[in-house]
Amino acid sequence: MPVASRSTGRRERNKQQKLDRITAAASELFSEHGVEEVTTQQIADKADIGTGTLFLYAKSKGELLLLVQNAHYAEALERGRAAAETIPDQLDAVMAILQPIVECNRFQVENGRTYLKEMVFGDSMEPRHREALHIVAQTEEAIAAVLARRGRLSAADAATTAHIVSAIMFLGMAGSPDPATRIEDIVQDIRTQVRLLVPGDAGQS
Repeated sequence: MPVASRSTGRRERNKQQKLDRITAAASELFSEHGVEEVTTQQIADKADIGTGTLFLYAKSKGELLLLVQNAHYAEALERGRAAAETIPDQLDAVMAILQPIVECNRFQVENGRTYLKEMVFGDSMEPRHREALHIVAQTEEAIAAVLARRGRLSAADAATTAHIVSAIMFLGMAGSPDPATRIEDIVQDIRTQVRLLVPGDAGQS
């Protein structure tokens, strides 16, 4: 292997290792203390890097939260998508996609609400922000695929309905600031609204 290729490979591995340490450090500190109580210096110290290096990977604490949470939300979406594939009822299948995302958002309420704020109002030019929006788009695609089953809706109508369902879910999560609010209650409130757009196959909620 050419020397230049080996050198590039080492640099990429070093970058990935640092990113992994940053992600692990931020995830642990945010989970334990909440995003507002954690400083970038604490994250850098725990990741064993300098703050200057930290800002090469994420320019703000909001970007660090997106870095951490994007992976969790992507995993939640994959669990929901897999579950939906086994459920014939459209409403139940849609809710199977949404529930893991709600659970992910409510794991640490402060972090979940800050994540939603960063996703909506963050810097659209930052890569972590774009990743968050991509997860939203993937979620809507998964919902639209359920809605288009058996040709009940056209692809365009399914996409539009999925966009509305996604908005209902995000409003439901953002509108529940009390940590004592049960996930089951939030999911049921979302379901009550979504069933007006996506009746169950048996016509039941």
